[in-house]
Amino acid sequence: MGQDHRPLHIFFFPFLTHGHMTPTINMAKLLASKGVKSTIITTPLNAPFISQSLPNSPKTPIHILTIPFPHEHFPSLQGCESLNTLPSPHLNPTFLKSMAMLQEPLEQVFRQSHPLPHGIIVDMFFPWATDSAAKFGIPRIVFDGSCIFSACLMESVRLYKPHKDVSSDSEPFVIPNFPGDVTMVRSQLPEFFKNNDHFMAEVVISSKESESRSYGMVFNSFYELEKEYVDHYRNVLGRKSWHIGPILLSDVEEDRRKEISLDEHECLKWLDTKKPNSVVYVCFGSIADFPDSQLKEIAMGLEASGKEFIWVVKKSKKDEIFTEESWLPQGFEKRMESEGKGMIIRGWAPQMLILEHEAIGVFVSHCGWNSTLEAISVGVPMVTWPVAAEQFFNEKLVTEVHRIGVPVGAKKWALKVGDSVKWEAIEKAVKKAMEGEEAKEMRMRVKALAQKAKEAMDKGGSSYSDLNSLIDELACRRLVP
Repeated sequence: MGQDHRPLHIFFFPFLTHGHMTPTINMAKLLASKGVKSTIITTPLNAPFISQSLPNSPKTPIHILTIPFPHEHFPSLQGCESLNTLPSPHLNPTFLKSMAMLQEPLEQVFRQSHPLPHGIIVDMFFPWATDSAAKFGIPRIVFDGSCIFSACLMESVRLYKPHKDVSSDSEPFVIPNFPGDVTMVRSQLPEFFKNNDHFMAEVVISSKESESRSYGMVFNSFYELEKEYVDHYRNVLGRKSWHIGPILLSDVEEDRRKEISLDEHECLKWLDTKKPNSVVYVCFGSIADFPDSQLKEIAMGLEASGKEFIWVVKKSKKDEIFTEESWLPQGFEKRMESEGKGMIIRGWAPQMLILEHEAIGVFVSHCGWNSTLEAISVGVPMVTWPVAAEQFFNEKLVTEVHRIGVPVGAKKWALKVGDSVKWEAIEKAVKKAMEGEEAKEMRMRVKALAQKAKEAMDKGGSSYSDLNSLIDELACRRLVP
């Protein structure tokens, strides 16, 4: 076989949920800005979400290639091709099973690609893709949507099972073979670690096994944020990895935010009237859900704190069938608006533009990695309220390793509906994160990390260098006859 002098061509295949698609899209844009031909593979109903997130610039063209969703095998998922669009969490196991049916369509894409791509960056939840790529001699790079800290912690729990040595869900245990004395309790662990019959157990075990056979792992993080754990991942666990983030600080993403900000949002105008570091921003991502009783506790906690706030909720006006206040204390929204104390946003909000605003003093978050990295990247402390996935691990990095956040007190891992927290705990955590000397020191620490994040993405920085290293390595592999 002769040498291949074509421009580098990479396929991207994100898991079908917004929290995984968004960083993958941003990664594709980042590589495209470096001259890499980028193609994103997805299903038809997810193509519009991806398309609207791509730049119009002819300088960085990114192609979308669709493969069919296996609706004929899963009729209960009709009209749903994303975790975000499922009408009930009871369909999550079915949705996860459907992902395995994407293997043949992906291999069909490979068969029809002449020439083949030089690599494919695939989500960790498609473990079968390692074997699929190997059939065609394509290096598979795994995208882990979290940080290296959480990846290492999860691997230690999976291998050593320290939660089996405690007698109750609330008894603390130290994570073995892991840098630092990080402790957890059993109730904070994902259910698939405690129950082999859990619908996610098999795919998690398969994903970890396939990672060890893949070409390497790529993370949307930066070395300075978790250097001890990057070194552990590479030198102790023996895994090849590249940290190329925070991608949101790349020139491509900053230019896009400038375009969006021209479309003046009411919330940004409202923030312009507020003092620096005075506003609480509350958002729990696109998957986490809370019952009305918990939303009412959040409202009461925010009001009791006396702080101004922007609160993003997943509800819409049409959800409020009987009274506008069915999930709020009586008169709450009108009272907050009339006093200029708070704003409730239903549905989508321009999160990065909000977090970047100087008026934001703290971010109350579910600790999803995208949100956590956004807060760190712009220097905003957090009140942590983890719900599911690896979010309790991310909380440890925020509150114990870097001490840039205050835990609200959630202790129970859940699939979607978060642990119950009373308004008094919410009030206390918000005040602790915004008032006094401890809050000031926390803000200084996270501002210092934000500066390191920026430097990591700048020319010569750790993430800039790792990205170039990944591109160079694939380019050199391409030229081997």
